[in-house]
Order: sequence, then structure tokens, then C-alpha cells
Amino acid sequence: MNETPSADTTGAPGPYDTPDPYDTAPSFHLLPGAPDSPVLLHVPHSSRAVPADVRAGILLGDDELGRELDHITDAHTAGIAASAAEAARTAPWRFVNRLSRLVVDPERFPDEREEMAAVGMGAVYTRTTHRAELRPAGFDPEPLLDRYFAPYARGMAEAVADRLAATGRAVVIDVHSYPSEPLPYELHGGGPRPPVCLGTDAFHTPPALLDAAREAFGGFGGVGTDSPFAGTYVPLPYYGRDPRVGALMIEIRRDLYMREPGGAAGPGAEALGAALADLVDAVSRTA
Repeated sequence: MNETPSADTTGAPGPYDTPDPYDTAPSFHLLPGAPDSPVLLHVPHSSRAVPADVRAGILLGDDELGRELDHITDAHTAGIAASAAEAARTAPWRFVNRLSRLVVDPERFPDEREEMAAVGMGAVYTRTTHRAELRPAGFDPEPLLDRYFAPYARGMAEAVADRLAATGRAVVIDVHSYPSEPLPYELHGGGPRPPVCLGTDAFHTPPALLDAAREAFGGFGGVGTDSPFAGTYVPLPYYGRDPRVGALMIEIRRDLYMREPGGAAGPGAEALGAALADLVDAVSRTA
């Protein structure tokens, strides 16, 4: 399967990118790696693409939407993951969201378990990063959940199942970024903002995985844990149930590799891709 370049890897994007209205492909790419790799790099927030019919339900004007995408998009993370996949000795698999998280956020719980719903940023956002209205009061999220969230969740669960069947284990490494200064939507923005933040889960993040990540990213000026963002992504069929599924979230502070809030990538992106490749290889070598 070929990856379609997204706006975060092909230069300066417009206000938002609208997919071809006749495109019936899934809202994600599953990009194959080595058959014996247990690693699945998950890139959920790198795209700026918003389908036209979804755009129609967003209250922001085009300039406002462009600014919101600058703040909310984990720009260039798909490129960092692609660089890591190319550099790794054992190529990881990649699961890349083709659409903006303003369509649906596949990493949120779709129900009352999601704490970000308190600021209008559950699985379907109704508020912006600055807590302004994004969608009208009374907006029904169910059609977007049915159309995008549920198929994405199934796709990730199937990708994990495939790695388990092939290698006996699966390691989901989330590739994210975050701004150097906190945004109003952040519930835990008052804590440390290290150059690299590692999000963990008590059940799914074994010490060896955390240690390998600390070593791989140790050259960027500091590695923290679970601040300002905590936790990992594990498909719900495996969450808290299957210890064969490991998970770690990599949150890269954006001033390490790009001009904030939505500018071009700098030389730091290449170094981060190399560090991620080192982590992938360390995980692949672990029995």
C-alpha cells in the first residue's frame, strides 16, 4: 500500500486540506514493515485533512480553522515516523491517520471515561484549543463516530492482532508532538514540559520499554514521564487485558524540530527520526 503524502511533510499547508470527495479509501494507512517486527508506530494526529461535509459542520472561518489546525496538529510526525521506518534495521509497521483529529480523535474514549470531554475535546471535539466553539451546541457526534472512529478502532485492533499472530507480541509506539507553551485546553498544562515526554501505562508499559526510550531520546536535553501528557493508546479489546501488547507514547516538544505553531520542519526532525529508529531496533531485539 502506498502512502499519500500529507500536508505536514510536503511544505507549507493551506488553511486545511480537503480530501477528494470521491475517495472511498479508509481514513487511515497501514504501511507494512518487516514480517518479524512486533512494532507498530501509530501516528494519529499528523494530518490537517478535513472532508468537505465535515468542514460544513465546523463554525470557524477558513482563517480561524487554519490557525486551529496549526495548534492542534502534530505537524511532521508522519515524516518522523517514516524516517524512523527507513532507518531501522527491522522496519516497523506504521498506522497513520489520513484525517485531522478535528474530524474524530481516535485516541479518545468514545464515552464517559474520557476526561477531555470536560473541555469539549472528547472523541468528537466541540471546542477549540482556546476553548472557543468549534461545533454548535447540541451537535450529534454519532454519525462521525460511526463513519470514522469505529472503523479506525477496528483497523488498529486488527493491526495489533496481526503482529501478535506473526510475532507473539505487539508494541504500539505512539508518535505525537506538543507545543512548548501550554494551550488553554490542557488539563495538566502546569507540569513539566520536557523536550521529550514519555507517556506510560501501568499494565502495558514494561520497564524495559521505558528504559529503551529514555536511552534512545537521551540526547535531546531531557526526557520526562507523563507530563504534560500521560498514558498510552491500546485498542480496547486488549486494553488492560493482554500483557503481550506493550505500549508507549512519545510526545516531542515542537520547538525541537519545527517553527511553532504550524511552520516547517527543521533539522531536528531528522535527528528525532534516527532516535525513534534506535528505539524501534531496541524493541525488536528484545525477546
